[in-house]
Amino acid sequence: MYLFYLTLFLTAFSGCLAKEEDVLELTDSDFESRLREIDTALVMFYAPWCGHCKRLKPEYAKAAEDLIRNDDPVILAKVDCTEAGKETCNKFGVSGYPTLKIFRSGEFSQEYNGPREAGGIVKYMKAQVGPSSKELNSIDDFENFLKAENDVSVIGFFEKETDLKAAFMKLADKLREKVRFAHSSYKDVLEKQGAKDAVVLFRPPHLANKFEDDSVTYSGKAVTGDINEFITKNYHGLVGHRKPDNKQDFQNPLIVAYYTVDYVKNAKGTNYWRNRILKVAKQYKDKYNFAISNKDEFQHELNEYGVDYVKGDKPIVFARDANNKKFIMKDEFSLEVLDKFVKDLLDDKLEPYLKSEAIPDSNDEPVKVAVGKNFDEIVTNNGKDTLIEFYAPWCGHCKKLAPTYDDLAKQLIDEDVAIVKMDATANDVPSPYDVRGFPTLYWAPKDSKDSPVRYEGGRELDDFIKYIAKHATSELKGYDRKGKEKKKTEL
Repeated sequence: MYLFYLTLFLTAFSGCLAKEEDVLELTDSDFESRLREIDTALVMFYAPWCGHCKRLKPEYAKAAEDLIRNDDPVILAKVDCTEAGKETCNKFGVSGYPTLKIFRSGEFSQEYNGPREAGGIVKYMKAQVGPSSKELNSIDDFENFLKAENDVSVIGFFEKETDLKAAFMKLADKLREKVRFAHSSYKDVLEKQGAKDAVVLFRPPHLANKFEDDSVTYSGKAVTGDINEFITKNYHGLVGHRKPDNKQDFQNPLIVAYYTVDYVKNAKGTNYWRNRILKVAKQYKDKYNFAISNKDEFQHELNEYGVDYVKGDKPIVFARDANNKKFIMKDEFSLEVLDKFVKDLLDDKLEPYLKSEAIPDSNDEPVKVAVGKNFDEIVTNNGKDTLIEFYAPWCGHCKKLAPTYDDLAKQLIDEDVAIVKMDATANDVPSPYDVRGFPTLYWAPKDSKDSPVRYEGGRELDDFIKYIAKHATSELKGYDRKGKEKKKTEL
């Protein structure tokens, strides 16, 4: 086994950049035999033509390069389900691509449900090996643990077995995939930290600043949930580094500064701007959450604010309030401008930014067109039950649905029902509608537009009519509640 690891290590070490050879290629003939030699492996089942697989491929290779050097190595492997790995993919029930699964000593262990970016894959998989909390038996262990990763460390200091230690260890098991935990009962470590029964969150050195402490000590009860809340509250500090693999940690109301955030190539330049944001954030930490993000990694978010390209080195700043409304800091970045922007946000002096196509000159077709600027008029306040389709112009399923949707609108043209469509790629989708794929359809009863229901029924004309006939606030003129067309004598 060690010879196997050594071979893989030397292969990975031979290049400065992540390479495809860092990922172990497996086939039907060697899948079981090779995985049996590996304590922990992550396997990607893929198809060469799959777009999602192509996007994951470089991230997977970067993660493989890092994980092979871990104290407890994790091997990343891949199986081509269209060629030499067909039987293996069938055996493990692979029905979509990419599918990722974790194996231990050749046996399937669990589905991989972690991030799809290199950093997130590394963090998730490192948590799969070794204990959930690393025991620190010397000052060197303690100092090395803090320096080993550019990440937050949560360490428990326990002179003896206590309720706090029990709660800490229980939480470490629960959060091992998200947080780095360690603990120590070593006398010299306890004396160095000045703690005998405490939990301390240490911020990574590259995020050190004069506006907040480098570490925070938990002072609550020996309750797992309370310790979890403490970690969540303090994990990212005043101004967190928001990345694709942790963006879900940053909740509204949120102010994000986008610029060339790069702690590998330009940590000094990155912190130059972050420190200025920190100075403002410290004043408003109880009102808004703050973060910095790399403008290139979040170009899709910039597009949501109508920005295609960021000129210059200075950050641009966007915000979302508690109701998810968007706001743009229009003036060039400075401490004074940022401070005024936050004050104006809090005082409701700013006009929200709304991504919207122009309101149609004419909206006389049976299917009404909603855009960002007229959504309230066409949907929310139209006084009718409404079926609304959120679509994308390039979506094949949307194009297939279009003639049926048009026919539906024609069939119900005299009813108290609105059939509406909206290009969700060119307009902001308002809350509470949640659109993550196309087409997405919602049924919004006229008296409860704040609680629309996702339409999950069939896509044939008859399916739509039966659904609307059943759920309409008032019975339709032309159809009974079962969706049967009424006879002329009934009309």
